[in-house]
Amino acid sequence: MKKILLVDDDKDLSLSLANLFDPGKFNFDFLDDSTSVENYVQSHDDLDLIMLDVNLPTLSGLEVLKKIKRENNKLPVIVISGFVSTENAMEAMREGAYEYLTKPFDIEKLVDTVNKAVNNSSINTPFKPIEEEVLEFGVNEIIGKSPEIIEISKLIGQVAKTDAAVLIFGESGTGKELVSRAIHRNSKRKNNSFLSVNCAALHETLLESEIFGHEKGSFTGAYFKRIGKFEQADSGTLFLDEIGDMSMLTQSKLLRVLQEKKFERVGGNEPIDIDVRLIAATNKSLVQLMKEGAFRVDLFYRLKVFSIYIPPLRDRRTDIPLLIEHFSEKFSKQLGEQLKPVSKKAMQSLLKYQWPGNVRELENNIHTAMVMSKGDKLEIEDFPAFTEDKGKPEISISELKDDYTENFLKFVEPIMPQLIASFPGQIFQLMESSFEKAIISSCLKQLNGNQVKTSEILGISRNTLRDRISRYEIY
Repeated sequence: MKKILLVDDDKDLSLSLANLFDPGKFNFDFLDDSTSVENYVQSHDDLDLIMLDVNLPTLSGLEVLKKIKRENNKLPVIVISGFVSTENAMEAMREGAYEYLTKPFDIEKLVDTVNKAVNNSSINTPFKPIEEEVLEFGVNEIIGKSPEIIEISKLIGQVAKTDAAVLIFGESGTGKELVSRAIHRNSKRKNNSFLSVNCAALHETLLESEIFGHEKGSFTGAYFKRIGKFEQADSGTLFLDEIGDMSMLTQSKLLRVLQEKKFERVGGNEPIDIDVRLIAATNKSLVQLMKEGAFRVDLFYRLKVFSIYIPPLRDRRTDIPLLIEHFSEKFSKQLGEQLKPVSKKAMQSLLKYQWPGNVRELENNIHTAMVMSKGDKLEIEDFPAFTEDKGKPEISISELKDDYTENFLKFVEPIMPQLIASFPGQIFQLMESSFEKAIISSCLKQLNGNQVKTSEILGISRNTLRDRISRYEIY
Protein backbone atom coordinates (compact mmCIF):
# COMPACT_ATOMS: atom_id res chain seq x y z
CA MET A 1 0.00 0.00 0.00
CA LYS A 2 1.45 3.35 -1.12
CA LYS A 3 0.76 6.33 1.14
CA ILE A 4 0.23 9.70 -0.58
CA LEU A 5 -0.36 13.13 0.96
CA LEU A 6 -2.37 15.50 -1.25
CA VAL A 7 -2.07 19.17 -0.25
CA ASP A 8 -4.64 21.41 -1.96
CA ASP A 9 -7.24 23.87 -0.66
CA ASP A 10 -9.67 22.60 -3.32
CA LYS A 11 -11.16 19.59 -1.49
CA ASP A 12 -13.34 18.50 -4.41
CA LEU A 13 -10.33 18.37 -6.73
CA SER A 14 -8.33 16.42 -4.13
CA LEU A 15 -11.07 13.78 -3.86
CA SER A 16 -11.36 13.59 -7.65
CA LEU A 17 -7.62 12.97 -7.99
CA ALA A 18 -7.66 10.30 -5.29
CA ASN A 19 -10.53 8.50 -7.04
CA LEU A 20 -8.32 7.97 -10.08
CA PHE A 21 -6.27 5.40 -8.17
CA ASP A 22 -6.98 1.88 -6.90
CA PRO A 23 -7.91 2.19 -3.18
CA GLY A 24 -6.44 -1.26 -2.64
CA LYS A 25 -2.99 0.00 -3.66
CA PHE A 26 -3.04 3.69 -2.70
CA ASN A 27 -3.96 5.36 0.58
CA PHE A 28 -4.52 9.14 0.40
CA ASP A 29 -4.40 11.71 3.20
CA PHE A 30 -5.52 15.30 2.60
CA LEU A 31 -4.39 18.70 3.89
CA ASP A 32 -5.68 22.12 2.85
CA ASP A 33 -3.40 24.11 5.18
CA SER A 34 0.21 24.59 4.07
CA THR A 35 1.41 25.26 7.63
CA SER A 36 0.62 21.68 8.71
CA VAL A 37 2.67 19.91 6.03
CA GLU A 38 6.04 20.02 7.78
CA ASN A 39 4.64 18.48 10.99
CA TYR A 40 2.84 15.81 8.97
CA VAL A 41 6.06 14.79 7.19
CA GLN A 42 7.93 14.59 10.50
CA SER A 43 5.30 12.28 12.01
CA HIS A 44 4.79 9.95 9.02
CA ASP A 45 7.83 7.87 8.12
CA ASP A 46 5.75 5.68 5.80
CA LEU A 47 4.93 8.49 3.35
CA ASP A 48 5.71 7.60 -0.28
CA LEU A 49 4.70 10.76 -2.14
CA ILE A 50 3.38 14.30 -1.71
CA MET A 51 1.22 16.02 -4.31
CA LEU A 52 1.47 19.73 -3.60
CA ASP A 53 -0.50 22.64 -5.06
CA VAL A 54 1.43 25.87 -5.73
CA ASN A 55 -1.32 28.28 -4.67
CA LEU A 56 -2.02 27.58 -1.01
CA PRO A 57 -3.18 29.85 1.85
CA THR A 58 -0.50 31.26 4.17
CA LEU A 59 2.55 29.69 2.48
CA SER A 60 2.96 29.01 -1.25
CA GLY A 61 3.51 25.45 -2.36
CA LEU A 62 7.05 26.33 -3.46
CA GLU A 63 7.91 27.50 0.08
CA VAL A 64 6.44 24.28 1.46
CA LEU A 65 8.51 22.30 -1.07
CA LYS A 66 11.71 23.81 0.32
CA LYS A 67 10.70 22.83 3.87
CA ILE A 68 9.86 19.28 2.81
CA LYS A 69 13.19 18.86 1.05
CA ARG A 70 15.08 20.09 4.10
CA GLU A 71 13.20 17.52 6.20
CA ASN A 72 13.43 14.57 3.77
CA ASN A 73 15.34 15.11 0.55
CA LYS A 74 14.47 11.65 -0.82
CA LEU A 75 10.71 12.04 -0.51
CA PRO A 76 9.29 12.68 -4.03
CA VAL A 77 7.05 15.72 -4.43
CA ILE A 78 4.84 16.37 -7.45
CA VAL A 79 4.02 20.07 -7.71
CA ILE A 80 0.65 20.92 -9.30
CA SER A 81 -0.57 24.32 -10.45
CA GLY A 82 -3.66 25.89 -11.96
CA PHE A 83 -1.57 28.60 -13.62
CA VAL A 84 0.98 28.11 -16.40
CA SER A 85 4.19 29.75 -15.20
CA THR A 86 7.73 29.23 -16.51
CA GLU A 87 9.00 30.85 -13.31
CA ASN A 88 7.19 28.37 -11.04
CA ALA A 89 8.17 25.40 -13.21
CA MET A 90 11.82 26.37 -13.11
CA GLU A 91 11.85 27.00 -9.36
CA ALA A 92 9.97 23.79 -8.55
CA MET A 93 12.42 21.59 -10.48
CA ARG A 94 15.41 23.53 -9.15
CA GLU A 95 14.24 22.93 -5.59
CA GLY A 96 14.01 19.18 -6.15
CA ALA A 97 10.43 18.48 -7.27
CA TYR A 98 9.90 15.13 -8.95
CA GLU A 99 7.62 16.71 -11.53
CA TYR A 100 5.63 19.88 -12.23
CA LEU A 101 2.12 19.41 -13.68
CA THR A 102 -0.45 22.02 -14.67
CA LYS A 103 -4.24 21.95 -14.58
CA PRO A 104 -6.30 20.77 -16.36
CA PHE A 105 -4.40 17.53 -16.01
CA ASP A 106 -3.62 14.99 -18.66
CA ILE A 107 -5.06 12.09 -16.63
CA GLU A 108 -2.89 9.44 -18.28
CA LYS A 109 0.26 11.45 -17.63
CA LEU A 110 -0.77 12.21 -14.05
CA VAL A 111 -1.40 8.54 -13.18
CA ASP A 112 1.80 7.45 -14.92
CA THR A 113 3.85 10.10 -13.07
CA VAL A 114 2.44 9.08 -9.68
CA ASN A 115 3.14 5.39 -10.35
CA LYS A 116 6.72 6.13 -11.36
CA ALA A 117 7.29 8.42 -8.37
CA VAL A 118 6.09 5.96 -5.70
CA ASN A 119 8.05 3.10 -7.25
CA ASN A 120 11.28 5.10 -7.52
CA SER A 121 11.17 7.24 -4.40
CA SER A 122 14.83 6.58 -3.61
CA ILE A 123 15.91 8.06 -6.95
CA ASN A 124 13.35 10.84 -7.27
CA THR A 125 15.77 13.17 -8.99
CA PRO A 126 18.95 12.43 -10.97
CA PHE A 127 20.82 15.36 -9.39
CA LYS A 128 21.49 16.36 -5.81
CA PRO A 129 19.79 19.69 -4.99
CA ILE A 130 21.85 22.64 -3.85
CA GLU A 131 21.75 22.94 -0.09
CA GLU A 132 22.10 25.95 2.17
CA GLU A 133 21.63 28.39 -0.68
CA VAL A 134 18.56 30.22 -1.90
CA LEU A 135 18.59 30.83 -5.64
CA GLU A 136 16.54 33.36 -7.55
CA PHE A 137 14.75 33.35 -10.85
CA GLY A 138 15.62 36.14 -13.25
CA VAL A 139 12.54 38.13 -14.19
CA ASN A 140 11.40 37.97 -17.83
CA GLU A 141 14.04 35.46 -18.89
CA ILE A 142 11.78 32.86 -20.47
CA ILE A 143 8.53 34.16 -21.96
CA GLY A 144 5.75 31.76 -22.93
CA LYS A 145 3.09 29.34 -21.78
CA SER A 146 3.31 26.60 -24.41
CA PRO A 147 4.01 23.04 -23.20
CA GLU A 148 7.40 23.23 -24.93
CA ILE A 149 8.47 26.33 -22.99
CA ILE A 150 7.20 24.93 -19.69
CA GLU A 151 9.23 21.78 -20.33
CA ILE A 152 12.33 23.85 -21.11
CA SER A 153 11.83 25.81 -17.89
CA LYS A 154 11.65 22.56 -15.94
CA LEU A 155 14.87 21.35 -17.57
CA ILE A 156 16.59 24.64 -16.73
CA GLY A 157 15.59 24.30 -13.08
CA GLN A 158 16.74 20.69 -13.00
CA VAL A 159 20.16 21.17 -14.58
CA ALA A 160 20.91 24.55 -12.96
CA LYS A 161 21.64 22.93 -9.60
CA THR A 162 24.47 20.87 -11.09
CA ASP A 163 27.77 21.59 -12.81
CA ALA A 164 26.95 19.31 -15.74
CA ALA A 165 27.89 20.49 -19.24
CA VAL A 166 24.84 21.50 -21.27
CA LEU A 167 24.34 21.42 -25.04
CA ILE A 168 21.51 23.61 -26.37
CA PHE A 169 20.04 22.91 -29.82
CA GLY A 170 17.81 25.18 -31.84
CA GLU A 171 17.49 27.39 -34.90
CA SER A 172 19.04 30.83 -34.97
CA GLY A 173 17.02 33.35 -33.00
CA THR A 174 15.21 30.88 -30.74
CA GLY A 175 16.88 32.14 -27.55
CA LYS A 176 19.74 29.74 -26.85
CA GLU A 177 21.84 32.33 -25.04
CA LEU A 178 18.78 33.38 -23.03
CA VAL A 179 18.41 29.79 -21.82
CA SER A 180 22.11 29.58 -20.98
CA ARG A 181 21.88 32.78 -18.92
CA ALA A 182 18.84 31.38 -17.10
CA ILE A 183 20.83 28.25 -16.21
CA HIS A 184 23.67 30.38 -14.86
CA ARG A 185 21.42 32.76 -12.95
CA ASN A 186 19.72 29.84 -11.21
CA SER A 187 22.95 28.02 -10.36
CA LYS A 188 25.34 28.18 -7.42
CA ARG A 189 27.71 30.11 -9.72
CA LYS A 190 25.25 32.98 -10.20
CA ASN A 191 27.38 35.51 -8.31
CA ASN A 192 30.38 34.82 -10.58
CA SER A 193 31.04 35.66 -14.22
CA PHE A 194 28.93 34.60 -17.19
CA LEU A 195 30.90 35.06 -20.42
CA SER A 196 29.96 34.16 -23.98
CA VAL A 197 31.94 33.54 -27.16
CA ASN A 198 30.51 33.27 -30.68
CA CYS A 199 32.59 30.54 -32.33
CA ALA A 200 31.37 31.49 -35.82
CA ALA A 201 32.40 35.12 -35.54
CA LEU A 202 36.14 34.60 -35.20
CA HIS A 203 38.90 33.07 -37.32
CA GLU A 204 40.44 29.88 -35.85
CA THR A 205 43.54 31.61 -34.46
CA LEU A 206 41.57 34.48 -32.99
CA LEU A 207 38.99 32.10 -31.50
CA GLU A 208 41.71 30.03 -29.84
CA SER A 209 43.26 33.17 -28.39
CA GLU A 210 39.84 34.46 -27.29
CA ILE A 211 39.04 31.24 -25.41
CA PHE A 212 42.44 30.19 -24.04
CA GLY A 213 44.39 33.45 -24.12
CA HIS A 214 47.95 33.77 -25.40
CA GLU A 215 51.46 34.61 -24.25
CA LYS A 216 53.35 37.63 -25.53
CA GLY A 217 55.11 36.85 -28.80
CA SER A 218 53.26 33.56 -29.32
CA PHE A 219 52.29 34.64 -32.87
CA THR A 220 52.61 37.64 -35.16
CA GLY A 221 50.76 40.53 -33.60
CA ALA A 222 50.80 39.09 -30.06
CA TYR A 223 52.43 42.14 -28.49
CA PHE A 224 51.15 41.42 -24.99
CA LYS A 225 49.82 38.57 -22.87
CA ARG A 226 46.08 38.01 -23.18
CA ILE A 227 43.88 36.38 -20.55
CA GLY A 228 41.30 34.19 -22.30
CA LYS A 229 37.64 33.64 -21.52
CA PHE A 230 38.30 30.40 -19.60
CA GLU A 231 40.46 32.24 -17.07
CA GLN A 232 38.08 35.18 -16.91
CA ALA A 233 35.14 32.84 -16.25
CA ASP A 234 36.87 30.87 -13.48
CA SER A 235 34.26 29.82 -10.87
CA GLY A 236 31.56 30.99 -13.29
CA THR A 237 30.00 29.91 -16.58
CA LEU A 238 31.33 30.04 -20.14
CA PHE A 239 28.85 29.93 -23.03
CA LEU A 240 30.17 28.83 -26.44
CA ASP A 241 27.64 29.75 -29.12
CA GLU A 242 27.62 28.16 -32.59
CA ILE A 243 30.10 25.51 -31.47
CA GLY A 244 29.49 23.60 -34.70
CA ASP A 245 31.68 26.20 -36.44
CA MET A 246 34.69 25.45 -34.21
CA SER A 247 37.73 23.98 -35.98
CA MET A 248 38.88 20.42 -35.23
CA LEU A 249 42.11 21.72 -33.66
CA THR A 250 40.28 23.98 -31.24
CA GLN A 251 37.83 21.17 -30.53
CA SER A 252 40.75 18.97 -29.44
CA LYS A 253 41.98 21.62 -27.03
CA LEU A 254 38.48 22.16 -25.66
CA LEU A 255 38.11 18.41 -25.10
CA ARG A 256 41.29 18.39 -23.04
CA VAL A 257 39.96 21.22 -20.86
CA LEU A 258 36.75 19.27 -20.20
CA GLN A 259 38.71 16.13 -19.34
CA GLU A 260 41.53 17.58 -17.25
CA LYS A 261 40.07 20.88 -15.96
CA LYS A 262 43.25 22.65 -17.04
CA PHE A 263 44.70 24.24 -20.17
CA GLU A 264 47.65 26.24 -21.51
CA ARG A 265 47.56 29.64 -23.15
CA VAL A 266 48.53 29.79 -26.82
CA GLY A 267 52.32 29.80 -26.84
CA GLY A 268 52.50 28.89 -23.15
CA ASN A 269 53.80 25.84 -21.32
CA GLU A 270 52.34 26.35 -17.86
CA PRO A 271 49.13 24.40 -17.10
CA ILE A 272 46.39 26.58 -15.64
CA ASP A 273 43.75 24.99 -13.42
CA ILE A 274 40.19 26.22 -13.87
CA ASP A 275 36.72 25.64 -12.46
CA VAL A 276 34.27 26.62 -15.20
CA ARG A 277 30.78 25.39 -16.03
CA LEU A 278 30.53 25.01 -19.82
CA ILE A 279 27.35 25.54 -21.84
CA ALA A 280 27.45 25.18 -25.62
CA ALA A 281 24.88 25.88 -28.32
CA THR A 282 24.45 25.14 -32.00
CA ASN A 283 21.96 25.73 -34.80
CA LYS A 284 23.58 22.97 -36.87
CA SER A 285 23.22 19.19 -36.75
CA LEU A 286 26.27 17.99 -34.84
CA VAL A 287 25.33 14.42 -35.76
CA GLN A 288 25.65 15.32 -39.43
CA LEU A 289 28.92 17.16 -38.77
CA MET A 290 30.27 14.06 -37.02
CA LYS A 291 29.34 11.95 -40.04
CA GLU A 292 31.23 14.42 -42.23
CA GLY A 293 34.23 14.29 -39.92
CA ALA A 294 33.86 17.96 -38.99
CA PHE A 295 33.03 17.46 -35.32
CA ARG A 296 34.66 15.18 -32.74
CA VAL A 297 32.49 12.35 -31.44
CA ASP A 298 34.21 12.35 -28.02
CA LEU A 299 33.68 16.10 -27.63
CA PHE A 300 30.02 15.73 -28.59
CA TYR A 301 29.38 13.30 -25.73
CA ARG A 302 31.41 15.42 -23.30
CA LEU A 303 29.25 18.43 -24.12
CA LYS A 304 25.95 16.53 -24.26
CA VAL A 305 25.83 15.48 -20.61
CA PHE A 306 22.51 17.33 -20.55
CA SER A 307 20.77 18.65 -23.66
CA ILE A 308 17.96 21.14 -24.24
CA TYR A 309 16.15 21.56 -27.55
CA ILE A 310 14.44 24.90 -28.21
CA PRO A 311 11.73 24.51 -30.86
CA PRO A 312 11.24 27.23 -33.49
CA LEU A 313 8.62 29.88 -32.85
CA ARG A 314 6.38 28.49 -35.62
CA ASP A 315 6.01 25.29 -33.55
CA ARG A 316 4.84 27.13 -30.42
CA ARG A 317 2.52 29.80 -31.71
CA THR A 318 0.66 30.09 -28.40
CA ASP A 319 3.73 31.97 -27.11
CA ILE A 320 3.49 34.69 -29.78
CA PRO A 321 0.87 36.89 -28.03
CA LEU A 322 2.85 36.84 -24.78
CA LEU A 323 6.06 37.69 -26.62
CA ILE A 324 4.35 40.52 -28.47
CA GLU A 325 3.06 41.92 -25.18
CA HIS A 326 6.51 41.61 -23.59
CA PHE A 327 8.38 43.30 -26.45
CA SER A 328 5.72 46.01 -26.84
CA GLU A 329 6.09 46.96 -23.17
CA LYS A 330 9.88 46.81 -23.44
CA PHE A 331 10.14 49.12 -26.46
CA SER A 332 7.42 51.51 -25.34
CA LYS A 333 9.52 52.17 -22.22
CA GLN A 334 12.73 52.49 -24.25
CA LEU A 335 11.14 54.90 -26.71
CA GLY A 336 9.28 56.80 -24.02
CA GLU A 337 6.00 56.32 -25.84
CA GLN A 338 2.56 55.14 -24.81
CA LEU A 339 1.98 51.40 -25.17
CA LYS A 340 0.15 50.66 -28.43
CA PRO A 341 -1.94 47.51 -28.86
CA VAL A 342 -1.66 45.35 -31.98
CA SER A 343 -4.69 45.54 -34.23
CA LYS A 344 -6.79 42.41 -34.72
CA LYS A 345 -5.79 42.08 -38.37
CA ALA A 346 -2.09 42.50 -37.58
CA MET A 347 -2.31 39.97 -34.73
CA GLN A 348 -3.89 37.41 -37.04
CA SER A 349 -1.06 37.89 -39.52
CA LEU A 350 1.60 37.72 -36.81
CA LEU A 351 0.14 34.41 -35.59
CA LYS A 352 0.10 32.93 -39.12
CA TYR A 353 3.58 34.12 -40.19
CA GLN A 354 6.30 31.43 -40.23
CA TRP A 355 8.98 33.51 -38.42
CA PRO A 356 12.12 32.08 -40.05
CA GLY A 357 14.18 34.31 -37.77
CA ASN A 358 12.23 33.09 -34.72
CA VAL A 359 11.93 35.20 -31.56
CA ARG A 360 14.70 37.57 -32.63
CA GLU A 361 12.83 38.38 -35.85
CA LEU A 362 9.61 38.94 -33.90
CA GLU A 363 11.41 41.25 -31.49
CA ASN A 364 12.90 43.30 -34.35
CA ASN A 365 9.48 43.53 -36.03
CA ILE A 366 7.85 44.83 -32.86
CA HIS A 367 10.66 47.37 -32.43
CA THR A 368 10.29 48.62 -36.00
CA ALA A 369 6.49 48.75 -35.74
CA MET A 370 6.71 50.81 -32.55
CA VAL A 371 9.00 53.28 -34.32
CA MET A 372 7.06 53.44 -37.60
CA SER A 373 3.49 53.46 -36.27
CA LYS A 374 1.64 56.75 -36.67
CA GLY A 375 -1.70 55.64 -35.25
CA ASP A 376 -2.90 54.49 -31.85
CA LYS A 377 -2.50 50.81 -32.84
CA LEU A 378 0.19 48.72 -34.52
CA GLU A 379 -1.18 47.91 -37.95
CA ILE A 380 -0.07 45.27 -40.43
CA GLU A 381 1.78 47.81 -42.60
CA ASP A 382 3.98 48.77 -39.63
CA PHE A 383 5.65 45.34 -39.55
CA PRO A 384 8.62 44.65 -41.88
CA ALA A 385 7.66 40.97 -42.09
CA PHE A 386 4.65 41.93 -44.23
CA THR A 387 6.03 44.86 -46.19
CA GLU A 388 9.49 43.70 -47.29
CA ASP A 389 10.07 41.81 -50.53
CA LYS A 390 11.00 38.29 -49.45
CA GLY A 391 12.62 37.37 -52.75
CA LYS A 392 16.42 37.30 -52.97
CA PRO A 393 17.61 40.07 -55.27
CA GLU A 394 20.08 39.49 -58.04
CA ILE A 395 23.58 40.55 -57.03
CA SER A 396 26.62 40.26 -59.29
CA ILE A 397 29.55 39.05 -57.23
CA SER A 398 31.92 39.76 -60.13
CA GLU A 399 30.77 43.39 -60.18
CA LEU A 400 31.38 43.65 -56.45
CA LYS A 401 34.89 42.20 -56.88
CA ASP A 402 35.69 44.52 -59.80
CA ASP A 403 34.41 47.52 -57.87
CA TYR A 404 36.45 46.50 -54.85
CA THR A 405 39.64 45.84 -56.84
CA GLU A 406 39.56 49.16 -58.69
CA ASN A 407 38.91 51.24 -55.59
CA PHE A 408 41.23 49.25 -53.37
CA LEU A 409 44.18 49.62 -55.76
CA LYS A 410 43.61 53.36 -55.94
CA PHE A 411 43.78 53.48 -52.18
CA VAL A 412 46.56 51.02 -51.41
CA GLU A 413 49.23 51.77 -54.01
CA PRO A 414 50.24 55.20 -52.64
CA ILE A 415 50.55 53.88 -49.07
CA MET A 416 52.16 50.48 -49.81
CA PRO A 417 55.64 51.61 -48.58
CA GLN A 418 54.14 52.61 -45.23
CA LEU A 419 52.22 49.29 -45.03
CA ILE A 420 55.39 47.30 -45.66
CA ALA A 421 57.24 49.22 -42.98
CA SER A 422 54.45 49.21 -40.39
CA PHE A 423 52.78 45.83 -40.87
CA PRO A 424 55.35 43.20 -41.92
CA GLY A 425 53.73 39.79 -42.13
CA GLN A 426 50.23 41.21 -41.76
CA ILE A 427 49.48 42.88 -45.10
CA PHE A 428 47.55 39.91 -46.52
CA GLN A 429 45.39 39.78 -43.40
CA LEU A 430 44.67 43.49 -43.82
CA MET A 431 43.72 42.91 -47.47
CA GLU A 432 41.34 40.09 -46.51
CA SER A 433 39.68 42.33 -43.91
CA SER A 434 39.34 45.16 -46.43
CA PHE A 435 37.78 42.86 -49.00
CA GLU A 436 35.38 41.44 -46.41
CA LYS A 437 34.37 44.96 -45.38
CA ALA A 438 33.87 45.99 -49.02
CA ILE A 439 31.66 42.97 -49.79
CA ILE A 440 29.50 43.45 -46.69
CA SER A 441 29.21 47.20 -47.27
CA SER A 442 28.21 46.69 -50.91
CA CYS A 443 25.59 44.06 -50.05
CA LEU A 444 24.09 46.20 -47.31
CA LYS A 445 23.98 49.17 -49.67
CA GLN A 446 22.24 47.21 -52.43
CA LEU A 447 19.78 45.72 -49.93
CA ASN A 448 18.99 49.05 -48.26
CA GLY A 449 20.59 47.98 -44.99
CA ASN A 450 18.48 44.82 -44.58
CA GLN A 451 20.65 42.55 -42.41
CA VAL A 452 18.42 39.48 -42.74
CA LYS A 453 18.69 39.46 -46.53
CA THR A 454 22.39 40.36 -46.43
CA SER A 455 23.22 37.40 -44.18
CA GLU A 456 21.21 35.11 -46.51
CA ILE A 457 22.99 36.39 -49.62
CA LEU A 458 26.45 36.12 -48.04
CA GLY A 459 25.72 32.70 -46.53
CA ILE A 460 26.66 33.74 -42.99
CA SER A 461 24.71 33.85 -39.73
CA ARG A 462 23.11 37.04 -38.40
CA ASN A 463 25.49 36.93 -35.43
CA THR A 464 28.51 36.83 -37.76
CA LEU A 465 27.14 39.71 -39.83
CA ARG A 466 26.48 41.85 -36.74
CA ASP A 467 30.00 41.11 -35.49
CA ARG A 468 31.55 42.25 -38.80
CA ILE A 469 29.38 45.39 -38.94
CA SER A 470 30.55 46.30 -35.43
CA ARG A 471 34.19 45.37 -36.09
CA TYR A 472 34.47 47.32 -39.33
CA GLU A 473 32.22 50.16 -38.14
CA ILE A 474 29.91 49.78 -41.13
CA TYR A 475 27.01 52.21 -40.96
